[in-house]
Amino acid sequence: METGKQLTGTLAVAVFTAALGSLQYGYSLGVINAPQKVIEKHYALSLGVWSERSALPENITEGESPPEEQKHPSVVMYWSLSVAIFSIGGMVSSFLVGFIGDYKGRVKGMLMVNILAVVAGLLMGLSRMWKPHIMVITGRAIMGFYCGLTSGLVPMYIGEIAPKAYRGALGTLHQLAIVIGILLSQVIGLDFVLGNDEMWHVLLGLSGAPAILQTVLLPLCPESPRYLYILLGKEQEARKSLHRLKGAYDPAHDLEEMRREKEEADKEPTVSIRSLILSSVYRQQLFVALMMHLSQQLSGVNAIFYYSTAIFTQAGVSQPVYATIGVGVINTVFTLVSVALVDRAGRRTLTLVGLGGMCCCAVAMTVGLKFQNDYSWMSYVSMAAIFMFVSFFEVGPGPIPWFIVAELFSQGPRPAAIALAGCCNWTSNFIVGMTFPYIQAWMDCYVFILFAVLLLCFTIFIYFRVPETKGKTFEEIAAVFQKKKRIPKDNAELEQLKSSSDA
Repeated sequence: METGKQLTGTLAVAVFTAALGSLQYGYSLGVINAPQKVIEKHYALSLGVWSERSALPENITEGESPPEEQKHPSVVMYWSLSVAIFSIGGMVSSFLVGFIGDYKGRVKGMLMVNILAVVAGLLMGLSRMWKPHIMVITGRAIMGFYCGLTSGLVPMYIGEIAPKAYRGALGTLHQLAIVIGILLSQVIGLDFVLGNDEMWHVLLGLSGAPAILQTVLLPLCPESPRYLYILLGKEQEARKSLHRLKGAYDPAHDLEEMRREKEEADKEPTVSIRSLILSSVYRQQLFVALMMHLSQQLSGVNAIFYYSTAIFTQAGVSQPVYATIGVGVINTVFTLVSVALVDRAGRRTLTLVGLGGMCCCAVAMTVGLKFQNDYSWMSYVSMAAIFMFVSFFEVGPGPIPWFIVAELFSQGPRPAAIALAGCCNWTSNFIVGMTFPYIQAWMDCYVFILFAVLLLCFTIFIYFRVPETKGKTFEEIAAVFQKKKRIPKDNAELEQLKSSSDA
C-alpha cells in the first residue's frame, strides 16, 4: 500500500491551479512600472494638460525621466494613485480571507473571487475607450482587492492539501509564482513588446488572463480535506479528497490527525480577528507570524523592486531596464533554490541565512553607492550587492512567511491569523512604497543602512523566538508554543472564547 507521501498528478494540478492566483498577483505587482511614461502621457491627454514641452524624446532610455516640473500636478496625483490604490485594495480585502475561505471553502472561494480579476482586467484593457486615468485606477483598485484575497487563500489551500514531507516546498511555490509573474510583466512590458504607446492597455489588461485559466481548472481540484473534516465534519468527503490528492493509500493516519485537530478546534472554536488579537492564548504565535511578514516587507527588498531602475542608473548602468530584468531572473532562480532546500534545511535556518545575508549586502550597497563617484569599480560593488540582496531574500525571507502562518496555527484560529498577517504584509508594503522616495531623499546613499539595522533586529528576533516547523504536524507545532504557557489559564480563556463564539 502506498504511503500517501508521494506527489500525484491531482496534487500537482491542484497546486499549479492555485498558484495561478499568485502568478496574477506578481504580474499585477510589476506591470505598472514599465509603461509609466506612456501611461502618464495618456493621462495628460485625457485631462487636457498634455503639451509638446512635456513629450519625451524618442530615444529616451528607461532609466531617464523628464524633469518633475514638466509633469502636471494632476498627472502626478493620478499616477501615484494608480500605484498606491493596488496596495490599499489588498489591505482592505485581506481581512475577508478567513470569512470567504470558511464560508465558501478554499476552492469555491478562489473560484468566486476570480470574477474580480476578470472585471479588473477588462477595465484596464479597455481603458483607451474612455478616461484612462479613471479606468486604470478603478481596475487597479479591484485587482488589489482580488490579490489581497488570493494572497491568503492560495497559501491556505496549498498548506492544507500538501503532504507533510513536501509542505515547505509546495508552500514556497506561492512565492515562486509571484516572482515569475513579476518577471513576466517586466519582459512583456519592454517598449518593443507591449510597453509602448499602442499596446500599453493590452499589457495592463492581461492582468486578468490567469484568472480565466484558473476558473477552467479549479472545478478539477479537490477541496481541502482539512476544511471538509474539521470545519464541516464530512469525514467521507475528506477521505475521498485524500485519495484524490495522494492516490491509493490508507488515509487512517491523516484522518486520525484531523480528528484530534477537530477535537481541539471544537474546544477553541473558530476564532474571530478581534478575539485573536485580544487573546493571550495565541499571542506568541501571532507575534511571530506578524514579525515574519514585517521582516519580509521592511527588509528593503521592495525598495529595490520599485526603484531598481533608478538605482542602476545611479550606479552607472547604460541600459538599467535590462539590469532590472536580471534582478527578476535572479529572483526566480533563487526561489527555485528555496523550493529545493526548505524541507531539508528548514524554515528557521533559511530565514536566518537570508536575513543575515541581506544585512551584509545592504551595508555593501551603501559603501558602493557612497564611493562610486570616487572609484569607478564601486558601481560593480553596488550592482553585485543588489543581485546578492535579492538572492538572499528569495532563499528564505521571501517565500517562508507566506506559508509558515498556516503552520503556526491550528484550524480554529488559522483563517483569522492568515487575514491579520496578510493585512500586516499589505500595509507595510504600502508604507514602504509611499515613504521610500522621501527617506531616500533625506538619507541619500545611506538609506540602506536603515534597512541593515532593521534586518539585524529581525535576525536576532527570529533566532530567539521562531521555532523550526520542518517535518512537524500542526499539533506538534502548536505544542511548542504551549510548553511555556500556563495551561489552566489558557484553558479558561479557551472556554471564554468558545462561549463568546457560541453567543
